[in-house]
Amino acid sequence: MKKVIIVGAGIGGLVSAIKLKHHGYDVTVIEKNERIGGKINQIKKDGFTFDMGPTIVMMPELYDEVFKYVGKDPNDYFTKTQLSPTNNIYFSLEDKVEVNTDLVQIAKIFEGMNEKEASGYLSYIDDIYERYVVSNEHILEKTSNKLSSIFNPKTLWDGFKLKTFDNTSHSVSKIAQSDHLRKLLSFQTLFIGISPYSRPSNYSANPMIETLYGIWFFKGGMYGYIQGLEKLMNEMGIKIITNTTVDEIFITNGQAKGVVIGEDIFCADIVINNTDFPYAMKNLVKNEKHRPRYTNKKLEKMDYSSSAFMMYLGLDLKLDHLNVHNSYLSSDFEGNIKDIFSATLPKTPSMYFYVPSKLDPSLAPANHEALYILVPVPSLKGVTQSWDKSFIQNFRKVVLNRIASENMIENLEDHIVSETILTPKDWESEVHAHYGATFGLAPTRRLSNDFRPQPKFKGIQHFYHTGSSIHLGAGIPIVMMNAQLCVNEVLKHDPNGEPNACSVYSKEYENA
Repeated sequence: MKKVIIVGAGIGGLVSAIKLKHHGYDVTVIEKNERIGGKINQIKKDGFTFDMGPTIVMMPELYDEVFKYVGKDPNDYFTKTQLSPTNNIYFSLEDKVEVNTDLVQIAKIFEGMNEKEASGYLSYIDDIYERYVVSNEHILEKTSNKLSSIFNPKTLWDGFKLKTFDNTSHSVSKIAQSDHLRKLLSFQTLFIGISPYSRPSNYSANPMIETLYGIWFFKGGMYGYIQGLEKLMNEMGIKIITNTTVDEIFITNGQAKGVVIGEDIFCADIVINNTDFPYAMKNLVKNEKHRPRYTNKKLEKMDYSSSAFMMYLGLDLKLDHLNVHNSYLSSDFEGNIKDIFSATLPKTPSMYFYVPSKLDPSLAPANHEALYILVPVPSLKGVTQSWDKSFIQNFRKVVLNRIASENMIENLEDHIVSETILTPKDWESEVHAHYGATFGLAPTRRLSNDFRPQPKFKGIQHFYHTGSSIHLGAGIPIVMMNAQLCVNEVLKHDPNGEPNACSVYSKEYENA
């Protein structure tokens, strides 16, 4: 039986661990933090429970699939509920679109704006669905480590059909006439860390997926799903080691042979990295000779997603006017995005409000509300601000003043009874997000699909990767698909069987 060590307990690592254990591997997961989950984690404070990172559940069949893969009933491990309406989109407090999965209702909403807008929206759904089918067949289910798999007529034709060479905003503008509809069909990219004005248009599928497949909610919040995975892992006998930091990948003779923790080397036949890929290259594969494509200099030149300024607020009032998911778009939406991706803090930021206690009262005391506010901000790359206490308080005022000026929540500051703030610096330290870029490497054209780091590492045998900086990209469902690709690569290149001897010599380690 071959031994696998997975570094990092984010969703990609957990899914990989479960599936490889099912195939008979001896699996150990090592996590630096107190709890597993990576960015999908929890903050508990003053009787309130907050999801730390991702909050929106799309493509629920992928969440179920992990359990079905090993012959388990998902309903025995977590509880999910479909939302309808799914979310509120605010252009101002009085100008709101309530989105749901009923195409008849959606058509009525857009007909209320303009009949052409209803036609434009349905055309958009049709266009994106066609591209989604192509993407599933030719992009989401395969990996690539050869240039010939990229530069060939079939792949280039698939890229043309996916409109990879167009950006989201321009693609949407061909269909949508009004500024409102254009924003409605493109703003989601902002909340996955990328700009609709400069990123490939095949990253604009979220509205279609939400409309056709819905948005769901897990009891206990997103972490309720992680707890379900943890229960399954314990039942399967997967070893989980927390509060332990891996210092280095042990590499000798071009092979990953384990991990270094302090003065000790823990041997393994296979190593899977689930930390952020740029972090792993710079900090876990320290000798650049093992990663000529990803030297420190090359890593610094790569494109990174935006980051997030987070406020987790416990309130002594109920927010009856809000949905569970709410997005407030800046009146200067394009300027807001250009600021973020030119390393400038937005003056009138767009915001996302998440109120899980509306569906799960256990997440807040009686007659209180747990409010999560996400404000997209630049990553730390090229930013001169230090995010010290004074700077944090100043930006906090910017956010609260915007909420007050738009009357989003009346007298919000007077009702805060618990408060936690996370900045890009916290994302960098808490989950090792390089430059605090919460969504990893940005999916620019030069870092999309086959050009992105792949699950199987080229140049080091028995070394694999999963996570948001790896092909296929960011977003929980996408990372779960990536985990399956990682498992497929392990099964193909390192099939289970007799373990390889792992003799550790100090000389080998010195040359690692």
